[in-house]
Amino acid sequence: MTLLDLIYDNTMKNTQPNSNQHYFTIWRWHFYAGILIAPLLMLLAATGLAMLLLAKTIGKENQYINVIPQAQTQPVSQQAQAALDAVDKEHGAVIQYISPQSPDTVAVFRVNDGDGKATMVAVNPYTAQVVQTFERNQNLYHLMDELHGDLLMGKFGDYLLETTASLTVLMILTGWYLWWCARQRHISQMFSTGKLGAGRSGWRGVHGALGTYISLILLLFCLSGMAWAGIWGGKMVQAWSQFPAGKWGVAPNPESTLLHGDLNDGKTKEIPWILELTPMPISGSTLGENGINPNEPMTFDTVDRFAREQGFATNGRYQIYFPKGEKGVWTINQDSMSYDSPNPTADRTMHIDRYSGKILADINFKDYNWFGKFMVVSIAFHMGTMGWWSIALNVVFCLAVILMGVSGYVMWWKRRPRASGLCPPAQGREVANWRAAAIILCVVALIFPTAAMAILFVYLLDKLLISRTKFFTKLLK
Repeated sequence: MTLLDLIYDNTMKNTQPNSNQHYFTIWRWHFYAGILIAPLLMLLAATGLAMLLLAKTIGKENQYINVIPQAQTQPVSQQAQAALDAVDKEHGAVIQYISPQSPDTVAVFRVNDGDGKATMVAVNPYTAQVVQTFERNQNLYHLMDELHGDLLMGKFGDYLLETTASLTVLMILTGWYLWWCARQRHISQMFSTGKLGAGRSGWRGVHGALGTYISLILLLFCLSGMAWAGIWGGKMVQAWSQFPAGKWGVAPNPESTLLHGDLNDGKTKEIPWILELTPMPISGSTLGENGINPNEPMTFDTVDRFAREQGFATNGRYQIYFPKGEKGVWTINQDSMSYDSPNPTADRTMHIDRYSGKILADINFKDYNWFGKFMVVSIAFHMGTMGWWSIALNVVFCLAVILMGVSGYVMWWKRRPRASGLCPPAQGREVANWRAAAIILCVVALIFPTAAMAILFVYLLDKLLISRTKFFTKLLK
C-alpha cells in the first residue's frame, strides 16, 4: 500500500459515503500535513516573534542608537562625508541615507567601499560625528530575517517555506471542517473550547479553539508571505500586478536596465513590493514635472530639504537613495515595511532627475492596484509595524501558532498506542471516496504550484521507494 493509499484510506473502494467517513478522510489529510509542516510553522512563528521584538529594540539597521538632541543639526552632506571617511574616503561611495527614527536617534548611511562591500554607518546628526560602523545585514535581526525567509538555504529554503505556507492553507480548511464537526456543526460554538477535560480532550479543545481564532490571520500571513516567495509571488502574482512604469508619462528609456528592486541591493526589502519589478526612470531627459528650483544646485542637501518640504518627514522617517551612474535618479522613499512609518497608506516613492531636479514620478498608495494595496497593508500587519497594538497582536499570534503545533503533537502522542509507527487517525477504517473534497485539494494545489510539486514528489517517492520497502511500510502503520 502506498502513502497516498494510506492518506485516503482506500478511498477508491466501493463504500457507502457518510459523514463519519468524510470526517475520517479529512482527519487523515490534516494529520499528515500537520506532521510534515508543523515544525516549520513553529520555526516561522519563533523567528517572526524574534524579528518583531528586535525591530523595536536594536532596530533593523541599529537605528535606535541614542544621541543627545541639540538645537541644530549639521548639513546632511557633512554627515555623509563623515560616514564616507569612516569607510573608504578614496574609493568609497555613499549609496543610501536613512533619516533619524526620532530626534534622539542617529542617522544611518550605507557606504560601499572600493570593492562594493556595504557598511552601515551611524552618525550623530547634531555633530556629524560617526557613532558606530557595522556590516550591513549582519545583526541579529537579519539572522532571524534570513531564517524566516529561506532557512539560510537559499532558493531551496525559499521553496520549502513556500510549500509550507501552501500546505498550511489546506491545514486551515481541513481544520475548520474537523472543528465544525466536533462542535455539532455550529459555527458559533467553534470559538469555545467547551468543557476542558483531562488528557487529550483538553488539548483538543485548546487546539481547536485556538485554530479558529487565529486561522484568518494565519491565512492572511500565508498569502502575504507567499507573495514574496520565489514561485507563487515572483513568477505569478508579482509579475502580474507590477506598477506600470509609464503611468506618469515617464516611461523608462531603453538604455535603463535598473528595476526598483535593484535598490534593495540583496535580500533586504526596502522598496514597496508592487514596485520591485518596475523599471526605473532615468536622468537627463526633458521629461518630468516641477520639482527642485532649477536655480538651486542639485546637491544632497538640496534633495534632503526638498524631501522635507514635500512632507516626507511628517509621517515618520524617510530614505534617500543616491543616483546610480550618470543616468541614475535621486529616489526618496518612505515605506512602512522598512519601519519608516506606522501608516501603510502613507507609503510614497519619488524619483528626481539628478540634473534638472524635475519630479519624474511621485507614487503613492492610492496609485497602486487592488493587490498592491492589499500587499502594503497586509505586510505592515504581518510585520507589526502599525503601532503597539499590532505588535501585541502579533506576539499573541506567534505564541498561539507555537502552542497550536505543540498541542497537535501532544494529541498525536496521547492517541498513539505503544506500538511503533505514525499511527494515522482512524487506522484500519474504510472511508468514502469523497470526490468533492478531492476536487478542493486539487484546486488548492493548482493555485499554489509548490503544493502541487510537493504532492507529486511524495507520490513518486512513495511509488518508487516507500511502498517497496518493508521498513517504511511498517513505519506508516
